[in-house]
Amino acid sequence: MSNANFTRRGLLKSSAVAGAGLAMPTIFTGAAWSFTNEPTAGTVTLGFNVPQTGPYADEGMDELRAYQLAVEHLNGEGDGGMLSTFSSKALDGAGILGNKVAFVTGDTQTKSDAARASAKSMIEKDGAIMISGGSSSGVAVAVQGLCQEAGIIFMAGLTHSNDTTGKDKKANGFRHFFNAYMSGAALAPVLEKAYGKDRKAYHLTADYTWGWTQQESIQKATEAIGWQTVNNVMTPLASTDFSSYITPVLQSGADVLILNHYGGNMVNSLTQAVQFGLRDKMVNGKQFEIVVPLYSELMAKGAGKNIEGVFGSTNWSWKLQDEGTKAFVKSFGTKYGFPPSNAAQTCYAQTLLYADAVSRAKSFNPCAVVEALQGDSSSLPGIDSAANKGFLFDGLGNGQTLYRAADHQCFKDVLVMKGKENPENEYDALEIVEVTPVKQVWYEPDNPMFAGGNLGECNPGA
Repeated sequence: MSNANFTRRGLLKSSAVAGAGLAMPTIFTGAAWSFTNEPTAGTVTLGFNVPQTGPYADEGMDELRAYQLAVEHLNGEGDGGMLSTFSSKALDGAGILGNKVAFVTGDTQTKSDAARASAKSMIEKDGAIMISGGSSSGVAVAVQGLCQEAGIIFMAGLTHSNDTTGKDKKANGFRHFFNAYMSGAALAPVLEKAYGKDRKAYHLTADYTWGWTQQESIQKATEAIGWQTVNNVMTPLASTDFSSYITPVLQSGADVLILNHYGGNMVNSLTQAVQFGLRDKMVNGKQFEIVVPLYSELMAKGAGKNIEGVFGSTNWSWKLQDEGTKAFVKSFGTKYGFPPSNAAQTCYAQTLLYADAVSRAKSFNPCAVVEALQGDSSSLPGIDSAANKGFLFDGLGNGQTLYRAADHQCFKDVLVMKGKENPENEYDALEIVEVTPVKQVWYEPDNPMFAGGNLGECNPGA
């Protein structure tokens, strides 16, 4: 990024640490409203922490494009994108509360320790008042915990593990992206219709928090329709060669391979499974099938023809026809020359949602922002639940969306997709099979898959 995108500000230091040359966060101590990194000199700095290297780098770079576009729109540059379609009208294109928006970036490397170090630097050295980003749920959980400790709002980017708003939820953290439970709930009925109830599934699973909860969710959902689970084999996140994992699949009696992989891992494992001829086999009198519970346009592009006919779920698609989606796709496409991924959309939306909450609260204080994002107890129509309370909004894609106050998880429609057989171009690799209504993917906060943890209280940091 150019130096113009990095805004450094003076940092308060105690005499003890000044001599050691260690920068501390800017902390203002004005009675009850004191909080960390209050904007000064008419500028507010946001920290965007994404994988610029590692297996999820493609997603990270598209997230970064979306963040940059969101900052431009908040500052009144470009065509404004979703600011004009967002149901809340608190944003006016004049920054945030009159402060020009600047940003700093970090590389998570798809590693939790690197991501925490990067976020810590942006908070302590760059004065970032909000951190967003991710692509690995392990990273998101780690950085969310750091932000809770530091008194900074964390607007999660791409994170799909149930744990992010389950056992590892935090009051200072919010997630717009959907989760593994929702993928299972949306996919299972489509899989039953396409492949029947009598199936035997073999799972390959990324060995970290997302893979664990994704596998648990899709296994429970498919077993509920009658499928049997033959085996579940864990694979390291750093894996690039999956041949040794794929070889045993055809000897297992399974007739479906479920790849609980994401990003470059999924591109590699799917490609190698097709090269091994799995999709050409007949097993148990049935055509062998492959399912990818979570995928994106970027993964489909990387997999090429191998994605054809493969079912999966996504958080959003640039092919949706609501006004918010059309506005965002137009802005993104004009700037970058190709359509945005679902990771890009959620990061763009999170940036606007944070700015909007600050504007509605008329304060950057994290506790005021938390209160604004938890909403006024509005509810989604058609869902009879005491937990159906929070901040209800529209105009950012996927129709009406609720930030649930109980756990800071967004609830909205979920898309079931399928690899397109005759794509018009490399960005046309997926087609929408079904828009699953939010009611079908709803769950109560005490659902066993989300058990444990405590949202706790907001932390303003000072």
